[in-house]
Amino acid sequence: MLIEIIKTIILGIVEGITEWLPISSTGHMLLVDEFIQLDVTPEFKEMFLYVIQLGAILAVVILFWDKMWPFNFRDRSKPVIVKECFSLWFKVVVACIPGAVITLLFDDYVEAHLMTPTVIALALIFYGILFIVIENMNRKRVPKTTELKDITYRTAFIIGLFQVLSIIPGTSRSGSTIIGALTIGVSRVAAAEFTFFLAVPVMIGMSLIKVAKFALSGFAMTGAEAVILAVGCVVAFAVSVLVIKFLMGYIKKKDFKVFGWYRIVLGAVVLLYFAVIK
Repeated sequence: MLIEIIKTIILGIVEGITEWLPISSTGHMLLVDEFIQLDVTPEFKEMFLYVIQLGAILAVVILFWDKMWPFNFRDRSKPVIVKECFSLWFKVVVACIPGAVITLLFDDYVEAHLMTPTVIALALIFYGILFIVIENMNRKRVPKTTELKDITYRTAFIIGLFQVLSIIPGTSRSGSTIIGALTIGVSRVAAAEFTFFLAVPVMIGMSLIKVAKFALSGFAMTGAEAVILAVGCVVAFAVSVLVIKFLMGYIKKKDFKVFGWYRIVLGAVVLLYFAVIK
């Protein structure tokens, strides 16, 4: 059991890092799974890799609580309902619609046909190049939207359309939304913050879908598996707090190109490993 806990801690660390940086958690999990395989059923592992995202989501909620909580019970001189916060959540809902529709329609097909090393590697490389190209184009451009509160419903919907791209394994949910936001003139900081907000309903929804599939398939979680799931969530949460703080500090001074180069290198490693070495 100790060995499985150590494996879970490693997986939780990988999840906590790669979920928020635009470098594709799927690509990393694919490589990690080649060398660190949990001694659990395939059905549980599929569910586990999604549900530990809830730990990562908890980190976002805690770090951005003041911006996310739409009620004011502290200052009686101000309205109880924070309209700006409600408005932002409505924009998040609008941004979620395209991705939700596409996921419901094509998730099973993607799982069956596109979850391959080649697809993941090509997506890593393609969007890595795209990050570099977009950042080079934006060097002399002044962002039209500099703060989270300035994002309009139209901008939110367009970002949501870009998020649809993340259904392709290796694209990265955060990567696709950030690319979309940068392309239409949103600043790096506002793009990252909106991505964090957008992740909350998306990742909770995906986790619930996977849990439902696991339960409806007739599988039951063992005590050992429950411990593994709990440890994974806790580690993902702790690492996510550190990574989110790092990312927000980093992009205030630098661009996303380093992540683009990293994606290209990782994609090449995935191609090389599965095409030549394995």
